[in-house]
Amino acid sequence: MILMATKFSCAENPSRVSAEATNKKDESKEASNNIAAQTFTFRELASATKNFRQECLIGEGGFGRVYKGQLEKTGQVKKDSRSRHIVAVKQLDRNGFQGNREFLVEVLMLSLLHHQNLVNLIGYCADGDQRLLVYEYMPLGSLEDHLLDLSSGQRPLDWFTRIKIGLGAAKGLEYLHDKANPPVIYRDLKSSNILLDREFNAKLSDFGLAKLGPVGDKTHVSSRVMGTYGYCAPEYQRTGQLTVKSDVYSFGVVLLELITGRRAIDTTRQTGEQNLVCWAEPVFKEPTRYSELADPLLQGNFPPKSLNQTVAVAAMCLRDDASVRPLMTDVVTALSYLGQAPDAGTVSPLSAPSSPFDDRSAENGDENNHDEVSARERQRAVAEAIEWGSNSRRDQMSAVAATGSSEQ
Repeated sequence: MILMATKFSCAENPSRVSAEATNKKDESKEASNNIAAQTFTFRELASATKNFRQECLIGEGGFGRVYKGQLEKTGQVKKDSRSRHIVAVKQLDRNGFQGNREFLVEVLMLSLLHHQNLVNLIGYCADGDQRLLVYEYMPLGSLEDHLLDLSSGQRPLDWFTRIKIGLGAAKGLEYLHDKANPPVIYRDLKSSNILLDREFNAKLSDFGLAKLGPVGDKTHVSSRVMGTYGYCAPEYQRTGQLTVKSDVYSFGVVLLELITGRRAIDTTRQTGEQNLVCWAEPVFKEPTRYSELADPLLQGNFPPKSLNQTVAVAAMCLRDDASVRPLMTDVVTALSYLGQAPDAGTVSPLSAPSSPFDDRSAENGDENNHDEVSARERQRAVAEAIEWGSNSRRDQMSAVAATGSSEQ
Protein backbone atom coordinates (compact mmCIF):
# COMPACT_ATOMS: atom_id res chain seq x y z
CA MET A 1 0.00 0.00 0.00
CA ILE A 2 1.49 3.34 -0.99
CA LEU A 3 0.60 5.85 1.69
CA MET A 4 2.67 8.83 0.67
CA ALA A 5 4.07 10.19 -2.59
CA THR A 6 6.68 12.63 -3.88
CA LYS A 7 9.53 13.13 -1.40
CA PHE A 8 8.17 10.92 1.38
CA SER A 9 7.62 7.18 1.20
CA CYS A 10 6.56 4.60 3.77
CA ALA A 11 7.70 1.01 3.76
CA GLU A 12 5.19 -1.73 4.41
CA ASN A 13 7.19 -2.84 7.46
CA PRO A 14 6.75 -0.20 10.20
CA SER A 15 10.16 -1.04 11.66
CA ARG A 16 11.76 0.43 8.55
CA VAL A 17 10.18 3.84 9.07
CA SER A 18 12.98 6.28 9.92
CA ALA A 19 13.32 9.94 10.73
CA GLU A 20 16.17 10.68 8.35
CA ALA A 21 14.14 12.85 5.99
CA THR A 22 13.81 16.36 7.37
CA ASN A 23 11.88 19.45 6.46
CA LYS A 24 13.94 20.98 3.65
CA LYS A 25 12.63 24.47 4.29
CA ASP A 26 13.78 24.48 7.89
CA GLU A 27 16.52 21.85 7.83
CA SER A 28 19.07 23.63 9.97
CA LYS A 29 16.55 24.25 12.73
CA GLU A 30 14.73 20.94 12.76
CA ALA A 31 17.52 18.47 11.98
CA SER A 32 18.71 18.37 15.57
CA ASN A 33 15.21 17.39 16.69
CA ASN A 34 14.80 14.66 14.09
CA ILE A 35 15.08 11.73 16.49
CA ALA A 36 14.24 8.30 15.12
CA ALA A 37 11.27 6.63 16.79
CA GLN A 38 12.26 3.69 18.99
CA THR A 39 10.79 0.23 18.73
CA PHE A 40 9.32 -1.44 21.80
CA THR A 41 8.18 -4.97 22.46
CA PHE A 42 4.64 -5.65 23.54
CA ARG A 43 5.99 -7.02 26.82
CA GLU A 44 7.80 -3.75 27.55
CA LEU A 45 4.66 -1.69 27.03
CA ALA A 46 2.47 -4.12 28.96
CA SER A 47 4.88 -3.80 31.88
CA ALA A 48 4.95 0.00 31.55
CA THR A 49 1.14 0.19 31.82
CA LYS A 50 0.73 -2.49 34.51
CA ASN A 51 -0.73 -4.85 31.91
CA PHE A 52 -3.04 -2.12 30.61
CA ARG A 53 -4.93 -1.83 33.87
CA GLN A 54 -8.06 0.27 34.07
CA GLU A 55 -6.38 2.58 36.59
CA CYS A 56 -3.86 3.59 33.91
CA LEU A 57 -6.50 4.35 31.27
CA ILE A 58 -6.46 8.07 30.41
CA GLY A 59 -8.37 8.19 27.13
CA GLU A 60 -10.46 6.23 24.70
CA GLY A 61 -11.73 6.77 21.15
CA GLY A 62 -12.52 5.07 17.87
CA PHE A 63 -8.83 4.23 17.40
CA GLY A 64 -8.51 2.37 20.70
CA ARG A 65 -7.34 3.25 24.21
CA VAL A 66 -4.60 5.43 25.69
CA TYR A 67 -2.79 4.46 28.90
CA LYS A 68 -0.39 6.29 31.16
CA GLY A 69 2.80 4.31 31.53
CA GLN A 70 6.31 4.45 32.92
CA LEU A 71 9.35 3.24 31.01
CA GLU A 72 12.79 2.51 32.40
CA LYS A 73 14.31 4.62 29.63
CA THR A 74 12.98 6.40 26.56
CA GLY A 75 16.21 7.52 24.90
CA GLN A 76 14.89 11.09 24.80
CA VAL A 77 16.13 13.13 27.75
CA LYS A 78 13.74 15.77 29.00
CA LYS A 79 14.53 18.77 31.15
CA ASP A 80 11.89 17.85 33.69
CA SER A 81 13.26 14.81 35.50
CA ARG A 82 9.92 14.22 37.19
CA SER A 83 8.28 13.25 33.89
CA ARG A 84 11.10 11.94 31.73
CA HIS A 85 9.95 8.32 32.09
CA ILE A 86 6.20 8.98 32.01
CA VAL A 87 4.64 8.24 28.63
CA ALA A 88 1.26 7.84 26.97
CA VAL A 89 0.72 4.49 25.25
CA LYS A 90 -1.97 4.32 22.56
CA GLN A 91 -3.15 0.79 21.82
CA LEU A 92 -4.93 0.66 18.48
CA ASP A 93 -8.06 -1.42 18.24
CA ARG A 94 -7.09 -4.59 16.35
CA ASN A 95 -10.60 -4.75 14.91
CA GLY A 96 -10.55 -1.15 13.71
CA PHE A 97 -11.21 -0.68 10.00
CA GLN A 98 -8.42 1.84 9.48
CA GLY A 99 -6.17 0.70 12.33
CA ASN A 100 -3.10 -0.57 10.48
CA ARG A 101 -3.08 2.19 7.87
CA GLU A 102 -3.52 4.92 10.51
CA PHE A 103 -0.72 3.33 12.54
CA LEU A 104 1.67 3.51 9.58
CA VAL A 105 0.69 7.08 8.72
CA GLU A 106 1.11 8.26 12.30
CA VAL A 107 4.54 6.66 12.72
CA LEU A 108 5.65 8.19 9.45
CA MET A 109 4.27 11.66 10.09
CA LEU A 110 5.51 12.05 13.63
CA SER A 111 8.93 10.59 12.78
CA LEU A 112 9.40 13.18 10.04
CA LEU A 113 7.67 16.23 11.51
CA HIS A 114 8.94 17.98 14.63
CA HIS A 115 7.58 21.16 16.15
CA GLN A 116 6.89 22.45 19.63
CA ASN A 117 3.16 22.39 18.89
CA LEU A 118 3.07 18.77 17.66
CA VAL A 119 3.01 15.90 20.13
CA ASN A 120 6.34 14.06 20.31
CA LEU A 121 6.37 10.42 19.20
CA ILE A 122 8.81 8.40 21.30
CA GLY A 123 8.32 5.02 19.66
CA TYR A 124 6.01 2.24 18.58
CA CYS A 125 5.34 -1.48 18.82
CA ALA A 126 4.42 -3.75 15.91
CA ASP A 127 4.62 -7.18 17.53
CA GLY A 128 2.39 -9.67 15.69
CA ASP A 129 -1.03 -8.07 15.35
CA GLN A 130 -0.39 -5.58 18.16
CA ARG A 131 -0.08 -1.94 17.14
CA LEU A 132 0.91 0.55 19.83
CA LEU A 133 2.27 4.10 19.77
CA VAL A 134 4.28 5.71 22.57
CA TYR A 135 4.09 9.48 23.05
CA GLU A 136 5.33 12.06 25.47
CA TYR A 137 2.86 12.35 28.34
CA MET A 138 0.75 15.51 28.37
CA PRO A 139 -0.24 16.02 32.01
CA LEU A 140 -3.28 18.26 31.49
CA GLY A 141 -4.97 16.00 28.98
CA SER A 142 -6.95 17.50 26.11
CA LEU A 143 -8.57 20.87 25.49
CA GLU A 144 -11.91 19.07 25.63
CA ASP A 145 -11.21 18.12 29.27
CA HIS A 146 -10.85 21.78 30.29
CA LEU A 147 -13.39 23.48 28.05
CA LEU A 148 -16.43 21.29 27.48
CA ASP A 149 -18.77 19.72 30.04
CA LEU A 150 -16.73 20.74 33.06
CA SER A 151 -17.21 18.76 36.25
CA SER A 152 -18.62 20.38 39.36
CA GLY A 153 -16.04 22.66 40.92
CA GLN A 154 -13.71 22.54 37.90
CA ARG A 155 -12.29 25.96 37.14
CA PRO A 156 -13.07 27.21 33.62
CA LEU A 157 -10.30 28.44 31.36
CA ASP A 158 -9.75 32.19 31.49
CA TRP A 159 -9.84 34.24 28.30
CA PHE A 160 -6.11 34.59 27.73
CA THR A 161 -5.46 30.91 28.37
CA ARG A 162 -8.01 30.19 25.65
CA ILE A 163 -6.19 32.50 23.26
CA LYS A 164 -2.88 30.86 24.18
CA ILE A 165 -4.27 27.41 23.39
CA GLY A 166 -5.79 28.59 20.13
CA LEU A 167 -2.50 30.20 19.13
CA GLY A 168 -0.56 27.02 19.89
CA ALA A 169 -2.92 24.92 17.75
CA ALA A 170 -2.69 27.52 14.98
CA LYS A 171 1.11 27.40 15.04
CA GLY A 172 1.01 23.62 14.76
CA LEU A 173 -1.18 23.85 11.66
CA GLU A 174 0.97 26.64 10.23
CA TYR A 175 4.00 24.36 10.49
CA LEU A 176 2.18 21.50 8.74
CA HIS A 177 0.84 23.73 5.97
CA ASP A 178 3.73 26.10 5.30
CA LYS A 179 6.95 24.52 6.54
CA ALA A 180 6.49 20.79 5.98
CA ASN A 181 7.52 19.79 2.46
CA PRO A 182 5.24 18.58 0.94
CA PRO A 183 2.55 20.29 3.03
CA VAL A 184 0.52 18.12 5.37
CA ILE A 185 -3.26 18.34 5.80
CA TYR A 186 -4.07 17.36 9.38
CA ARG A 187 -7.72 16.49 8.61
CA ASP A 188 -8.86 15.75 12.16
CA LEU A 189 -8.50 18.96 14.17
CA LYS A 190 -10.86 18.94 17.15
CA SER A 191 -10.72 19.81 20.83
CA SER A 192 -10.02 16.24 21.91
CA ASN A 193 -6.93 16.11 19.65
CA ILE A 194 -5.35 19.24 21.16
CA LEU A 195 -3.26 18.16 24.15
CA LEU A 196 -1.93 20.42 26.91
CA ASP A 197 1.24 20.45 28.97
CA ARG A 198 1.52 21.87 32.50
CA GLU A 199 1.63 25.45 31.20
CA PHE A 200 -1.36 24.98 28.87
CA ASN A 201 0.86 24.91 25.79
CA ALA A 202 -1.07 23.16 23.03
CA LYS A 203 0.18 20.27 20.90
CA LEU A 204 -1.64 18.55 18.05
CA SER A 205 -1.98 14.79 18.40
CA ASP A 206 -3.43 11.82 16.52
CA PHE A 207 -2.08 12.01 12.96
CA GLY A 208 -3.72 8.82 11.70
CA LEU A 209 -5.89 10.71 9.22
CA ALA A 210 -3.20 13.16 8.07
CA LYS A 211 -2.62 13.38 4.34
CA LEU A 212 -0.07 15.04 2.09
CA GLY A 213 -1.43 18.17 0.47
CA PRO A 214 -1.42 19.02 -3.25
CA VAL A 215 1.92 19.64 -4.94
CA GLY A 216 2.87 21.20 -8.26
CA ASP A 217 -0.06 22.53 -10.22
CA LYS A 218 -2.63 20.47 -8.33
CA THR A 219 -5.20 22.45 -6.35
CA HIS A 220 -6.43 19.66 -4.10
CA VAL A 221 -6.14 15.99 -3.22
CA SER A 222 -9.12 13.68 -3.38
CA SER A 223 -9.94 11.48 -0.42
CA ARG A 224 -12.75 9.49 1.09
CA VAL A 225 -14.46 11.85 3.51
CA MET A 226 -13.17 11.20 7.03
CA GLY A 227 -12.87 13.20 10.20
CA THR A 228 -15.34 14.22 12.89
CA TYR A 229 -18.83 15.50 12.15
CA GLY A 230 -19.16 19.17 13.03
CA TYR A 231 -15.51 19.95 12.28
CA CYS A 232 -15.29 18.96 8.59
CA ALA A 233 -15.26 21.71 5.99
CA PRO A 234 -18.45 21.81 3.86
CA GLU A 235 -16.64 21.52 0.51
CA TYR A 236 -14.74 18.47 1.73
CA GLN A 237 -17.98 16.83 2.87
CA ARG A 238 -19.62 17.57 -0.49
CA THR A 239 -16.82 16.62 -2.88
CA GLY A 240 -14.07 14.77 -1.02
CA GLN A 241 -11.63 17.40 -2.29
CA LEU A 242 -9.12 18.23 0.42
CA THR A 243 -6.92 21.33 0.77
CA VAL A 244 -5.15 23.09 3.62
CA LYS A 245 -8.18 25.38 3.77
CA SER A 246 -10.14 22.35 5.02
CA ASP A 247 -7.98 22.48 8.15
CA VAL A 248 -8.58 26.23 8.41
CA TYR A 249 -12.31 25.58 8.64
CA SER A 250 -11.79 22.97 11.37
CA PHE A 251 -9.64 25.46 13.26
CA GLY A 252 -12.47 27.98 13.02
CA VAL A 253 -14.77 25.48 14.72
CA VAL A 254 -12.25 24.91 17.52
CA LEU A 255 -11.76 28.67 17.95
CA LEU A 256 -15.52 29.06 18.18
CA GLU A 257 -15.57 26.36 20.88
CA LEU A 258 -12.92 28.32 22.78
CA ILE A 259 -15.01 31.48 22.53
CA THR A 260 -18.36 29.94 23.45
CA GLY A 261 -17.55 26.93 25.63
CA ARG A 262 -19.97 24.94 23.45
CA ARG A 263 -19.41 21.69 21.58
CA ALA A 264 -19.30 21.65 17.78
CA ILE A 265 -22.26 19.27 17.87
CA ASP A 266 -24.43 19.03 21.00
CA THR A 267 -27.64 17.05 20.64
CA THR A 268 -28.65 17.90 24.21
CA ARG A 269 -29.38 21.48 23.20
CA GLN A 270 -32.63 22.68 21.67
CA THR A 271 -33.20 22.61 17.94
CA GLY A 272 -31.32 25.42 16.24
CA GLU A 273 -28.47 25.33 18.76
CA GLN A 274 -27.19 21.79 18.24
CA ASN A 275 -24.77 22.72 15.45
CA LEU A 276 -22.39 25.36 16.81
CA VAL A 277 -21.51 26.96 13.48
CA CYS A 278 -25.14 27.20 12.36
CA TRP A 279 -26.06 28.75 15.70
CA ALA A 280 -23.27 31.33 15.53
CA GLU A 281 -23.56 32.35 11.87
CA PRO A 282 -26.42 34.85 12.35
CA VAL A 283 -24.34 36.58 15.04
CA PHE A 284 -21.33 36.81 12.70
CA LYS A 285 -23.41 39.12 10.50
CA GLU A 286 -23.93 41.62 13.34
CA PRO A 287 -20.71 42.70 15.09
CA THR A 288 -22.69 44.45 17.81
CA ARG A 289 -23.89 41.00 18.93
CA TYR A 290 -20.47 39.35 19.19
CA SER A 291 -20.58 39.45 22.99
CA GLU A 292 -23.54 37.03 22.85
CA LEU A 293 -21.09 34.31 21.80
CA ALA A 294 -18.92 34.61 24.91
CA ASP A 295 -18.88 31.59 27.22
CA PRO A 296 -21.11 32.43 30.23
CA LEU A 297 -18.48 30.80 32.46
CA LEU A 298 -16.15 33.70 31.64
CA GLN A 299 -18.58 35.93 33.54
CA GLY A 300 -17.66 38.85 31.34
CA ASN A 301 -13.97 38.69 32.27
CA PHE A 302 -12.49 39.41 28.85
CA PRO A 303 -11.51 42.54 26.90
CA PRO A 304 -14.47 43.26 24.59
CA LYS A 305 -12.26 44.25 21.66
CA SER A 306 -10.20 41.09 22.06
CA LEU A 307 -13.40 39.05 21.96
CA ASN A 308 -14.67 40.93 18.91
CA GLN A 309 -11.45 40.40 17.00
CA THR A 310 -11.28 36.71 17.93
CA VAL A 311 -14.86 36.22 16.73
CA ALA A 312 -13.90 37.99 13.49
CA VAL A 313 -10.99 35.58 13.00
CA ALA A 314 -13.28 32.59 13.63
CA ALA A 315 -15.84 33.94 11.15
CA MET A 316 -13.15 34.29 8.46
CA CYS A 317 -12.00 30.70 9.02
CA LEU A 318 -15.58 29.44 8.74
CA ARG A 319 -16.34 30.95 5.36
CA ASP A 320 -18.22 28.57 3.07
CA ASP A 321 -15.98 29.57 0.17
CA ALA A 322 -12.64 27.93 0.94
CA SER A 323 -10.71 30.30 -1.34
CA VAL A 324 -11.43 33.32 0.85
CA ARG A 325 -10.53 31.71 4.15
CA PRO A 326 -7.27 33.05 5.58
CA LEU A 327 -4.04 31.10 5.60
CA MET A 328 -2.92 29.76 8.97
CA THR A 329 0.00 32.21 8.84
CA ASP A 330 -2.53 35.07 8.89
CA VAL A 331 -4.41 33.46 11.76
CA VAL A 332 -1.19 33.08 13.76
CA THR A 333 -0.40 36.76 13.17
CA ALA A 334 -3.81 37.85 14.45
CA LEU A 335 -3.85 35.57 17.51
CA SER A 336 -0.25 36.47 18.37
CA TYR A 337 -1.34 40.07 18.67
CA LEU A 338 -4.38 39.21 20.78
CA GLY A 339 -2.43 36.87 23.06
CA GLN A 340 0.61 39.04 23.81
CA ALA A 341 -0.46 39.99 27.35
CA PRO A 342 -3.64 40.44 29.40
CA ASP A 343 -3.80 44.11 28.38
CA ALA A 344 -2.82 43.62 24.73
CA GLY A 345 -6.29 42.63 23.61
CA THR A 346 -7.86 45.75 25.10
CA VAL A 347 -6.34 47.85 22.31
CA SER A 348 -7.83 47.36 18.89
CA PRO A 349 -5.31 47.23 16.04
CA LEU A 350 -7.95 49.08 14.05
CA SER A 351 -7.56 52.18 16.19
CA ALA A 352 -4.21 51.83 17.98
CA PRO A 353 -2.31 55.11 17.49
CA SER A 354 1.13 53.68 18.11
CA SER A 355 3.07 50.43 18.35
CA PRO A 356 3.84 48.60 21.60
CA PHE A 357 7.51 49.54 21.06
CA ASP A 358 6.98 53.31 20.87
CA ASP A 359 7.98 54.20 24.44
CA ARG A 360 11.09 52.05 24.31
CA SER A 361 12.07 53.51 20.95
CA ALA A 362 11.80 57.03 22.33
CA GLU A 363 14.20 56.11 25.11
CA ASN A 364 16.72 54.19 23.04
CA GLY A 365 16.82 56.32 19.92
CA ASP A 366 16.96 55.30 16.29
CA GLU A 367 18.38 51.84 16.88
CA ASN A 368 14.89 50.49 17.54
CA ASN A 369 13.19 52.18 14.60
CA HIS A 370 13.16 48.91 12.70
CA ASP A 371 11.30 47.16 15.53
CA GLU A 372 8.83 50.03 15.69
CA VAL A 373 8.12 49.85 11.98
CA SER A 374 7.76 46.05 12.13
CA ALA A 375 5.30 46.32 15.01
CA ARG A 376 3.26 48.91 13.15
CA GLU A 377 3.25 46.78 10.02
CA ARG A 378 2.03 43.83 12.05
CA GLN A 379 -0.76 45.92 13.55
CA ARG A 380 -1.73 47.18 10.11
CA ALA A 381 -1.78 43.63 8.72
CA VAL A 382 -4.03 42.41 11.52
CA ALA A 383 -6.32 45.41 11.12
CA GLU A 384 -6.60 44.85 7.37
CA ALA A 385 -7.27 41.13 7.89
CA ILE A 386 -10.10 41.78 10.32
CA GLU A 387 -11.59 44.53 8.19
CA TRP A 388 -11.27 42.32 5.12
CA GLY A 389 -13.10 39.54 6.94
CA SER A 390 -16.02 41.80 7.80
CA ASN A 391 -16.27 43.16 4.26
CA SER A 392 -15.93 39.70 2.71
CA ARG A 393 -18.76 38.34 4.82
CA ARG A 394 -21.03 41.15 3.68
CA ASP A 395 -20.03 40.45 0.07
CA GLN A 396 -20.75 36.77 0.54
CA MET A 397 -24.20 37.50 1.97
CA SER A 398 -24.98 39.68 -1.06
CA ALA A 399 -23.73 36.98 -3.43
CA VAL A 400 -25.82 34.30 -1.74
CA ALA A 401 -28.89 36.50 -1.89
CA ALA A 402 -28.31 37.18 -5.58
CA THR A 403 -27.81 33.48 -6.30
CA GLY A 404 -30.99 32.62 -4.47
CA SER A 405 -32.95 35.17 -6.48
CA SER A 406 -31.60 33.88 -9.80
CA GLU A 407 -32.51 30.29 -8.96
CA GLN A 408 -36.13 31.07 -8.18
